Amino acid sequence: MLVQLFVFAGMLVQACSLLPPTPPSSSAILALPAHAGGLSRRSFGALAPALLLPLAGSRPVSAQEIGGVTVDVVTSGSGPKPTRGELAAIRFRAKNGDTVIDDIFGTPEPMYTRVGSGGMLKGVEQVLPEMRVGDRWKLSIPPELAFGAKGRPASAGKPRINGDAKIDFEVEMVGLPGREEELINIMGD
Repeated sequence: MLVQLFVFAGMLVQACSLLPPTPPSSSAILALPAHAGGLSRRSFGALAPALLLPLAGSRPVSAQEIGGVTVDVVTSGSGPKPTRGELAAIRFRAKNGDTVIDDIFGTPEPMYTRVGSGGMLKGVEQVLPEMRVGDRWKLSIPPELAFGAKGRPASAGKPRINGDAKIDFEVEMVGLPGREEELINIMGD
């Protein structure tokens, strides 16, 4: 995403350089402190990369790989990361192609899982310790970190998963019960 951001900023700089210079009396001059003077469109174009960097956390950031799982960051959170064995509250949607395997984004309660306990797919278990509260990531989980060569038989309300299936998994770290700021502030450390 950072590369895309700089490419966009470069295009913005090019577009701004094609504009005629802005006269000082124009309303297009951005207001800055008196000692800084005004900022023309051309100057804004040159500063655009630095001005746009703070926006990067609110958009899909980039594709990265964590232990064989491809991760696309949808939303970057600012909360703490879980530790191994800690209870984490998550919401998720799992899909195999167009088939929804499970979706708890619309449920009133999140799912609670112990990080590293083996209660989730191996690919999800590898990624959860890297997430912060507030993060929402899209994962592309290869078969060997999902249901493997055997797949999974159908069960009550759950579809059959063919062997060697790649799983698309969207997960949001909702909270870490016991580490909520309001509880810590009320009860103390």
